[in-house]
Amino acid sequence: MPELKAQAREVWRLSLPAILTQITTIAMQYIDSAMVGALGANASASIGLVSTSTWLIGGIIGGVSAGFSVQASHRIGGGDDRGARTVVRHGLVTGMLIAAILAALAALISEPLPRWLHGDEAIRADACAYFLTFALMVPFSQLNSLCASFLQSAGDMVSPSVPNAVMCVLDVFFNALFIPRCGVFGAGLGTASACAVVSLLMAAQCLLRNPHLHLRRKEKDTVHNAILKKAFRIGFPVALQEVFLCAAMVVQTRIIAPLGAVAVAANSFAVTAEGFCYMPGYGLGAAAATLVGRSVGAGETRLARQQGNICTAMGALFMAVTAGIMALICPWVFRLLTPDESVRALATQVLRIALLAEPLYGVSIVAAGAGSAVASAVAIGELVGAAVVVMGDAVGAVLIVLAEQPTITTLAASMHISVKNHFFT
Repeated sequence: MPELKAQAREVWRLSLPAILTQITTIAMQYIDSAMVGALGANASASIGLVSTSTWLIGGIIGGVSAGFSVQASHRIGGGDDRGARTVVRHGLVTGMLIAAILAALAALISEPLPRWLHGDEAIRADACAYFLTFALMVPFSQLNSLCASFLQSAGDMVSPSVPNAVMCVLDVFFNALFIPRCGVFGAGLGTASACAVVSLLMAAQCLLRNPHLHLRRKEKDTVHNAILKKAFRIGFPVALQEVFLCAAMVVQTRIIAPLGAVAVAANSFAVTAEGFCYMPGYGLGAAAATLVGRSVGAGETRLARQQGNICTAMGALFMAVTAGIMALICPWVFRLLTPDESVRALATQVLRIALLAEPLYGVSIVAAGAGSAVASAVAIGELVGAAVVVMGDAVGAVLIVLAEQPTITTLAASMHISVKNHFFT
């Protein structure tokens, strides 16, 4: 029991900075939603229409980062700092190449995407503009994700939280500068500008200042195929899980979009508010990846398993608590995000249904973090999860035709996501 208490304290010590980082990220989403929400339901709906598509790309970015940061964690745990720096170099080159491809693809689909998602004609232009600015941001997002993950793999959970706090402040500044002049496009431009500045700060902290990871000019490496293969083996299942989940949300958005701007805006605000509940999950997931990865690197398999179990249990518990809190306070949260009463009422209904799945989300998020550290994700689990996602969205489509209520669709989506989490974990 004393050993478990000591490990729980260590988990909490490492996860707290990551949770604080999540707080700043969620605060940015709240700020963006509130500042855009003041422009009206159409403006909010235009961002909500394409936001799930941005998350899909974000899932790929996260998978790339996991593929290399886990290897760095193993090497640092084994006392091989030079090997960790070799992994960092490979990660930076590979990650930026993939980011460039993703950015080009996102830019190409920015114009047809709102139409494919069945968005109203009134919101398509703004949705296209917002997604295009996101495309420009993708390389900076990848750089930020890579460097933050590398710092966490080295046990530095504090440094990534500082630049992200700065990003929150910069986001407010740039949004205030651009939104009055450019509307929805200005919101995307403000976020992209803040991300660009912070990604460079994060890179400086990781590559120039961290004692384990800072690059040396005298160290020159050739291409190590083993690192790239292992990065793919680790990162692909992680990215695939996120892509499946986000793809389900994209389909959900496509189903909801024909219901009009109010339904799309309500769903978007509900998802934004739900992000509050994810904070402990992603914080504990980052802690799990660090602790388990370093234990595996040091050959402490039993300890790694124990740490993973503790983190997962804490994730389910804390996300259940945050879900309960959000269920109570969400009407007041939506008052901050939008002045539209109809959007607020519908968003409250949608969110309270979605919150039923939060404990399972906690298990899924934290277990994915721990599992990535040992590359234990199983491909069959992803395939089963994908099948459940497709089935869930098919059910959602039928229900919306029968009931013509977006809340029903969200209920179906929440139910199938909950089932999916069982398969993935």
